[in-house]
Amino acid sequence: MMGMEYSGNPFEVTDRALDRNAGRYDFAVVDMHAEATAEKQALGYYLDGRAAVVFGTHTHVQTADECILPHGTAYITDLGMCGPEGGILGTDREVILRRMTTGLPQKFTVANGEIRLRGAIVEI
Repeated sequence: MMGMEYSGNPFEVTDRALDRNAGRYDFAVVDMHAEATAEKQALGYYLDGRAAVVFGTHTHVQTADECILPHGTAYITDLGMCGPEGGILGTDREVILRRMTTGLPQKFTVANGEIRLRGAIVEI
């Protein structure tokens, strides 16, 4: 199983970072690098009005839920991947399939395919 290791409560970590740097920035842009979409959405609403932008990353598939939250924070669950199409996470899909079906480590090789750039442009 490919998952992310626990590195602390993201709500507490973000609160500490914003508090520690209060007055030292004009606006906050937060990248919630997480596996679960619910975690990203929850942090978006938690920071609504305190961060200018909250965007998610890690799942590598761009979502279509971009919005402005009720208190003015721009939000999207995942910006998506920049890299070659036709693979999985930019890697040759056969390598990923072998890794997931056998549980054995595999050497990642870059997928062959047209390169795509995904993301978001936010005006603050």
